[in-house]
Parts: sequence; structure tokens; C-alpha cells
Amino acid sequence: MIAVVEHSLIAYRRVWMGTALSSFALPVLFLLGMGVSVGSYVDARGALGTDYLDYIAPGVLMATALQVAVGESSWPVYASFSWTRVYHSMLATPLRVREVLTGSLAFVLIRVALACLGFLLVMLAFGTVHSLWVLTALPVSVLLGLAVAAPVFAYAASISNDGMFAVLLRFGVIPMTLFAGVFFPVESLPLVPRVLAYVSPLWHGVELGRASTLGVGTAWGWPVHAGYLVAWCAVGYWLALFRFTRKLTN
Repeated sequence: MIAVVEHSLIAYRRVWMGTALSSFALPVLFLLGMGVSVGSYVDARGALGTDYLDYIAPGVLMATALQVAVGESSWPVYASFSWTRVYHSMLATPLRVREVLTGSLAFVLIRVALACLGFLLVMLAFGTVHSLWVLTALPVSVLLGLAVAAPVFAYAASISNDGMFAVLLRFGVIPMTLFAGVFFPVESLPLVPRVLAYVSPLWHGVELGRASTLGVGTAWGWPVHAGYLVAWCAVGYWLALFRFTRKLTN
């Protein structure tokens, strides 16, 4: 597993500067554009009971974890199967399928952690952190990243062409980002989309993230939200291992 992580880090060493810049620049632009600009209109109504900037910052933090996890678990994984065949090369060594999968997931979690750490530093600079529970925000974002990455790994190992990622983005990532509590409470949604928001892992991550930065309670209690994300991790990992094994050994 360590050899797989090392391989990914060596490759990442060539492009890390671009991702490091985006980890700081994009949060600044987004918090200025949405939290400060749009937030001035929302705060004038006082509907949320807190500043809109403080409200959306942890939500966007978790959305960042989601997007980084999906980005690193989709085309790169598909490429390692079908274009570069890196996974096949790894299996020509003493590595086993489980080690290839686990090492690849570990690198994705490193990417999620680095991106979210940069976002948290920006949040501190904007004054959106109001609780010492913020120390749990990074582990929560990594947990959400794994809950998303593991099933996307399984998906990437199952599709026959990379055009299927457009389906994942249009019907999965974008709706979750817009309607899973990042920008407004899901309680304002009609019943069906509200239920879909509850099913999504992002809403549970947003609830935990908002609790960690604002020092407030969660909708269903943190054990329920954390347990739900752990369930996504476990089922996703099992599916990914099944698909990897079938893809690489047949």
C-alpha cells in the first residue's frame, strides 16, 4: 500500500503548485462572491440566525471535500485501468488488488486533506470559525472524502467509457452541491428533494462541518451523521474492491 501512495505522491509532485494555488484562491473568491456579496442581502432579512458567510463557509468546505474526492476518483482511476494501465503494472509486482485500491484511496484522502486544510486557513482569515470544535472539521472532511471516493472508485472500475462521468456529475455531484444544505437549509425544500438531500453523504458532512465551526448541534446528532458516513465508506470500499478484483484479475 505504501508503495502505491509513494507512486502517486511522486506523480503529484509535478503538479502540486497548481492545486495549492487553487486551494487558497478559490475559497477566497467563493467566500467573497457568495458569503460577502450575496450574504449582505441574506443577512438583511436575518432568516438564518447567523451571518450568511459563517453559514455557508463550512458547507463549501465540505463541498470542496466532495469535489476533490470525485475529481481524484473518476478520470485518474479510469485512466489507470484503460489508458495508462498503471494498475495492471502494479499487479505485475508483489502488490495485491487490495493494496492497490487502499493505496490509491489513501492518496485521494491526502489530496482531500490538503485542499480542506487550505480552505480552513482561509476560513480562519475570514473570521468564520467560532468554536474550538473546528479541530474536528478536517477529520470530518476526510471522512466525507472517503465516503464519496470509495463508491466513485467502484463506479470508475465499472464503466466502459469516460463519458459516463458526465452522468455522475450532472445527476450526482451538482445536485448534491446545490441542494444538500451547503447554501440554504434543506428544510425549505419540498419533501422529495429533501429526502434525497438526507440520503446524500454531503448533507451529513455539512451538518458535522457546520457544528464544528459554529459550535452548534446537528440535525440528527453527530453519531448518526458520522455513522452514516462510515456506512458509505464501508459499502463503497467493498464495492470498489469487488470491481477492482473483477477488472484486474479477469
